Amino acid sequence: MPRKFKPGEWVKQKGKIGAPKMIVLKYVPKKDSFLGSVINDRYLECVWYENGERQSDVFHQNYLIKMIETGGLFKT
Repeated sequence: MPRKFKPGEWVKQKGKIGAPKMIVLKYVPKKDSFLGSVINDRYLECVWYENGERQSDVFHQNYLIKMIETGGLFKT
């Protein structure tokens, strides 16, 4: 499966109205529980800020969409 995003791009979760905008950090390897193999090109580590605290999580690339508008991570 081809990689859809590059590090530094702005993304948001599909279908979630209140989802924060996030920055892609990197692709991370994740073990497939069904096949037992390691997948290197489907899961992304993303970072965002919520109430002044840095949050990060890993998402499958098919659950994210690229944001057209970019900007800071903090609300003003």
